[in-house]
Amino acid sequence: MINKHSPLPIYYQLEQGIKEMIEKGQLKPGEMIPSERELAETYDISRMTVRQAINNLVNDGYLVRKRGKGTFVAATKIEQPLKGLTSFSEDMRARGMEPGTKVLDFNIVPASAALAQLLDVREGADLYEIRRVRLADGLPMALETSYIPCSIVPDLTREIVSGSVYEFIEKDVGLSIRSAVQVLEASVARKMEAELLQVKEGAPVLLLQRRSYLDDGRPLEVVKSVYRGDRYKFTIEMERSK
Repeated sequence: MINKHSPLPIYYQLEQGIKEMIEKGQLKPGEMIPSERELAETYDISRMTVRQAINNLVNDGYLVRKRGKGTFVAATKIEQPLKGLTSFSEDMRARGMEPGTKVLDFNIVPASAALAQLLDVREGADLYEIRRVRLADGLPMALETSYIPCSIVPDLTREIVSGSVYEFIEKDVGLSIRSAVQVLEASVARKMEAELLQVKEGAPVLLLQRRSYLDDGRPLEVVKSVYRGDRYKFTIEMERSK
């Protein structure tokens, strides 16, 4: 793994070697890696060099430190292609994971001027305000806040939003969801977000904002989701325009 005559820095060689072992499955998610001292002795390099490699792998999401226990291989990130409109539940089931929901709030609130414009309703119109933690195999994956006009889905209940809202709207209400516009950006977890997602305050997160439309063109939903940066990644397939 280490070639001391290579022009590549030793910390970089160690970093790439550990990364390759993770990607090949030789080091598995949840498995503890050797200590800094053990790695330094194994490769006859300084602990400072080892620490630099480990720090880089932690920052890149390959490893995670647990206080008083050691350094472990991080859980595999869920990869979500930004192609096609699917619900969170559909995404998780497609990956062989069990989706779950913890409902934090379910209220009817008056539409602010900004939400009224986004949802094409009058200011003050009744909206469902839904705050949920979305789970995958019981682990928190995203914090989601959504607004839906009561006039479009008059029979929404707290029990229904504990499952898939999209599934209820299409199968039970009989409406067809056609499209959505999404904006994705990087952010950091604020205190409340960190507590609900079980990450450190200031940890990297992915902020996704979506506006969904029905088949007849009416806006259905405005949603803001905060995804754990250590468990989720989005991919985009692109073609060069001619």
